[in-house]
Amino acid sequence: MYNYLDFEKPVADLEGKIIELKKLAENGEAVDVGDEIMRLEKRSRDALRDAYKSLTPWQKVQVARHPDRPHCLDYIAGLFTDFTPLAGDRAFGEDNAIVGGFARFRGEPIAVMGQEKGSDTKSRLKHNFGSPRPEGYRKAVRIMELADRFGIPMVTLVDTAGAYPGVGAEERGQAEAIARSTSACLSMRSPSVSVVIGEGGSGGAIAIATANRVYMLEHAIYSVISPEGAASILWRDTTRSKDAATNMKITAQDLLDMKIIDAIIPEPLGGAHRGPEAVISATGDRIAKSLREFGSQNMDFREHRREKYLAIGRNL
Repeated sequence: MYNYLDFEKPVADLEGKIIELKKLAENGEAVDVGDEIMRLEKRSRDALRDAYKSLTPWQKVQVARHPDRPHCLDYIAGLFTDFTPLAGDRAFGEDNAIVGGFARFRGEPIAVMGQEKGSDTKSRLKHNFGSPRPEGYRKAVRIMELADRFGIPMVTLVDTAGAYPGVGAEERGQAEAIARSTSACLSMRSPSVSVVIGEGGSGGAIAIATANRVYMLEHAIYSVISPEGAASILWRDTTRSKDAATNMKITAQDLLDMKIIDAIIPEPLGGAHRGPEAVISATGDRIAKSLREFGSQNMDFREHRREKYLAIGRNL
């Protein structure tokens, strides 16, 4: 059973009936129900297709936050080999909200990092729900500087509601750490690719996402503030989060139209959580294609980033 979202109720009802019939058949408490199960499975697929055919921005926010979506560690396990994580910022301590290190991607050396939200209560607490503290961004800078020193490409996987806003984080220089991490992204001489796999929240995301190529999963979101935060500021009413999500243009399709991202990676029907292997494979293929393109071109990657982000400002 999946964790169903509000708009998936028709699918939940049908799949619940399918599970009940299968249990009855297994226990020998029902006559042959094979035909009925096939009929319900078809209705379930049709209902799922109808539900995802034209998602609203707020529904995409819900899908992007789905607890069963594959997270950073799932992508690292599925795409990279010989992963060697690095810990600590060499100044204060370790921050498990950002996971990063060096690995091999299809046989080639690569630096990889991203925000990890965790998949259960224990791991979510360990990773602080994917909201990094200053030491996390300073660790990110450390990894980027090492990758730059050895000319190793960088891949980042973005999935955060935003940087951690606690008092301790602010006292340790949260804004300065985010700014230095963003600067390190822009200053790298080696190529970089970033993929928003879930939420791309504010400066917490930009700090590791200012890459030569930026991609988003089909149902991911990328925004300067959460819809709830925007509704609280604009209308002093968090119940208007749906209105904020619509007006903020935070979906992958909106951002591709505005040329803020470079391409959209399709998700399986029903979202990435219904086909994690497929979406991880598709993400790997997109990363590999970008790295091949970079390898075939003699380009200044710092200058490329400079022009890329200045062009966004001019276009908007």
